[in-house]
Amino acid sequence: MNPEKSNPPAALSELPERQVTFLLCLLAVAHVFTFSAAFPLINNVDEQAHFDLAVKYSHGHLPRGMEPISQESMQYIVIFGSQEYLWSPEAFPDKRFPPPPWKQPMGEVAPILVAREAAWQNANDECSQPPLYYTLAGSWWRLGKVCGFHDGFLLYWVRFLNAFLVAALVGLGFVAARMVFPDNRFLRLGVPALLAFMPQTAFYSIQNDVLSPLTFGAAFILLVRWLQAELPGVRLGMFTGLALAATFLTKITTVPLLAVSALAVLLKMWRLFRAEKLRAAKPAILSLALCAGLPMLLWLAWCKITFGDFTGSEAKIQFLGWTHKPFAQWWQHPIFTLHGFWIFLSGNLATLWQGEFMWHRKPLALDGVNSVYAILSVGLLALALAALFRRPAVTTTPQWQVLWFAFACFTAALAFSGWLSIIYDFHDCFYPSRAHPYFTSGRLLLGALIPFLLLFVFGLDRALTHFSNSAKFFVLTGIILFMLVSEVTIDWPVFTNPYNWFHM
Repeated sequence: MNPEKSNPPAALSELPERQVTFLLCLLAVAHVFTFSAAFPLINNVDEQAHFDLAVKYSHGHLPRGMEPISQESMQYIVIFGSQEYLWSPEAFPDKRFPPPPWKQPMGEVAPILVAREAAWQNANDECSQPPLYYTLAGSWWRLGKVCGFHDGFLLYWVRFLNAFLVAALVGLGFVAARMVFPDNRFLRLGVPALLAFMPQTAFYSIQNDVLSPLTFGAAFILLVRWLQAELPGVRLGMFTGLALAATFLTKITTVPLLAVSALAVLLKMWRLFRAEKLRAAKPAILSLALCAGLPMLLWLAWCKITFGDFTGSEAKIQFLGWTHKPFAQWWQHPIFTLHGFWIFLSGNLATLWQGEFMWHRKPLALDGVNSVYAILSVGLLALALAALFRRPAVTTTPQWQVLWFAFACFTAALAFSGWLSIIYDFHDCFYPSRAHPYFTSGRLLLGALIPFLLLFVFGLDRALTHFSNSAKFFVLTGIILFMLVSEVTIDWPVFTNPYNWFHM
């Protein structure tokens, strides 16, 4: 890269990056807090199931199967949960949603609450999820009780944990970008800036998806250091292994990221072998393998004993009514057509940016905004990929290697969603379904969020390569304003909702 083009104007270069990043962390806290408070409780992305697990883990209870929602969780769900995610006003008398139960005499609403409780009596299909997020959320729940929070405020307290997790993610994004792009201020600040204002609704919900970009983000940084170290040390091996284990113990869908990570470690071992340093690196390799492998093996063994298979996913698949397709039928899936592939790709990219909330049984999104996110992402990733093929002219060798690693991580996560889309017959399931047999859940890609944004901002830098840094920051500011304005426009109806935190 040309250092002269990378240096911003003097006025901008005087701003300390650490202070800018700290400000972005504070803005991320305010952003996530505001929208977490605005959305009513118990959304359509299984928030009731994740909340129930947090409550169970707060008591030190690990589910021993597909258990029903606990009575303690149920009381909060039926009283403070809103029906506006999955129901329309036409389903209620006078075409209006009933007022919140906690604002009515309990004697009048008791029969309604009993009926709601009966509707939630199904098994919690998230019981086999790995334990890290629920252990953290359960501890936070207990802390909220110690602090004196109760009723609906206690549920929102668990949601507000996300504000601190996203702030940590912003800081981690800056560390990753500074490590990859030490000579380009625009790239170093572009990644944390986008993270601070990203309108991803998973950040406003009680669910384990919010933790995966943080755990794999840390693993990604440590793996890059591992790959670039002349001789990795034991301490680096330990922390890298623990970060990979934390990624696995957050969400099972991070497995493709772990597979790419394992290939990166094997590549480093091959290089050490060729340099005749493999023997000296054995302690570091063993520490990484032990710290990563032992927690994973223990959880796999627990799932096998408790749920009957090593991931615990078969019980959930049976609960949802899915069946495995014969291998020969995989190739009949519409994803193998140009139109079908675009539905899959654009759906994943749009929901990676915006999330999957529904409102009155319709996606809380605008088609035009979805298209902007999908086209912008495809275009900038294509520019980044083209630049990587021009390795000598555009990047240094370390940057080239890291960006290819980032591309492999994101591609593996996306391919995994595609594989899940084709191997199952979804029967009468609401989502995915036979009519829409695609996993278009961008939250499943969130583990690769930092690698994705490194490529996204790098592609933006390449698109504006002939412009000054001031112009680049101007365009970045425009993208952030688009994110904020579109998010407020789309989500505005929830701010006046009587079920949210502002009206408690």
